[in-house]
Amino acid sequence: MTRTKEESVRIQTSILNGIEKKVLVWLAERQPVWMTSDILTAIGTIGAIIIAAGFILAGTVDIHYLWLSSLGFVINWYGDSLDGTLARVRNRQRPLYGYYLDHTVDAINEVIMFVGAGLSGLVHIEIALSILVIYLLLTINVSVNAHLKREFCLTYAKMGPTEFRIIMIIINTVLIYVTPIREFSIALSVRGRDIVLSSLDAAAIVIFFILLLIYVITILKDVRDYDKLDPMP
Repeated sequence: MTRTKEESVRIQTSILNGIEKKVLVWLAERQPVWMTSDILTAIGTIGAIIIAAGFILAGTVDIHYLWLSSLGFVINWYGDSLDGTLARVRNRQRPLYGYYLDHTVDAINEVIMFVGAGLSGLVHIEIALSILVIYLLLTINVSVNAHLKREFCLTYAKMGPTEFRIIMIIINTVLIYVTPIREFSIALSVRGRDIVLSSLDAAAIVIFFILLLIYVITILKDVRDYDKLDPMP
């Protein structure tokens, strides 16, 4: 989500923000003339499809296809992060068009990635969809604040999309090479239903609760902010 409304103040405090900005500007300055922000947005979607395909193939064919998923995260980062930077470097910003297209495509990409992970069998689809829901809720909150507070917050707890992509690449690599972790499972009985959770299920559950905690804290903070901005008459 890089092409934002000009009226909104971008808040980017992620761990890798400083170096990532320099890398993106360096890449933008070296893009061929025919490359456009829209093409880069499409490349980001191709990356999301590759991520989903990698997960599905890893779960149904061979675990080593997780490398395809990791490649997809790199491609998705390249397209999704560079589209807005290219527009700014070339001074061809389209705030309304870019804002709408970015948010719409981002939501589609997120659905593709999480549904792909759920269909892989490596993680229960209920867990994957739960993470998708909380991620979309955070995305909605970003959009609401961009409209009402003119603040476009790209990070939570020093973590942004880039950091989460790196975490997933690390998880993929561990699952490929560390057999005990890959083969780990735990059997639970929930309301009379026997459920076997894999190591990826466990990691996904941890990620879900971290995102849920971030969302709750963010909502409480925003409610206090809006109470001050719009006090009771």
